[in-house]
Amino acid sequence: MTKPTNNLSTSSAESKIANIAFIGAGNMARSLMGGLLKQGYPAENLACSDPVEASLEAVAALGAVTTSTSNADVIEHADIVILAVKPQVMKDVLTPLQNILIAKKPLLVSIAAGLACDSLQGWAGKDVPIVRCMPNTPALLQVGATGLYATNKVSAEQQKMAEVILSAVGIVVWVAEEAELDAVTAVSGSGPAYFFLLMEAMQAAGQQLGLSAEASAQLTQQTALGAARMALESDVDVAELRKRVTSPNGTTQAAIESFQANDLSRIVDQALQAASDRSQALAKELA
Repeated sequence: MTKPTNNLSTSSAESKIANIAFIGAGNMARSLMGGLLKQGYPAENLACSDPVEASLEAVAALGAVTTSTSNADVIEHADIVILAVKPQVMKDVLTPLQNILIAKKPLLVSIAAGLACDSLQGWAGKDVPIVRCMPNTPALLQVGATGLYATNKVSAEQQKMAEVILSAVGIVVWVAEEAELDAVTAVSGSGPAYFFLLMEAMQAAGQQLGLSAEASAQLTQQTALGAARMALESDVDVAELRKRVTSPNGTTQAAIESFQANDLSRIVDQALQAASDRSQALAKELA
């Protein structure tokens, strides 16, 4: 991404970089701030609040980011407010800020898992624009995948702002309906754990076949990295890539046939459906 330009301002008539305030200074918030700073976003346009001084010290170590223990202070001049607190405390965080949010109508970007826009809207104010995000943990290394949904109060320019922020930690994909975020949660939000589980099983199987624990881990992890890069950088889909590395009557075909005989596709379908169902249930529990 290029260095921020004037088209990140809150109005085409203004010539300023958007002021971004983070409520919460946890790992994901710090990763987003770090990603923005690495890509040239001015530190003076970033602010962060958190009740824990040690967390604010960790933010300050990233650069000259304004920090405060007061949520109201950091959002006072914000064009965008990133909500990076636990879902269970979101109501208590937003409700005292409602008057400021209604008056100034900054873009709210929530990275809190499971909280539906209706709940956020009720606590923040009816006309406040909201973007709800579902990032995943690789965002901590700036290689994340994030699904985003915007309410009808969000302008095209505000959507672009949200995209710029989340793109600082990986790729972003917009969904047209909020319900699709349950599928995003099932595929990418929870997805890293599926690959870790497969890698765990492959490492254990490698040891059973005679490899040392270290050798099996190194081979598995590098293979996972290489396969992901091939999928990302290839001009064909993963089904074609699989066919290209599966020689007739070879070792790979033997393994693939074993997976298929045990109905791997059905197992994956059931697992992702379970994750999606749980995402929907959590939204109801947190409402």
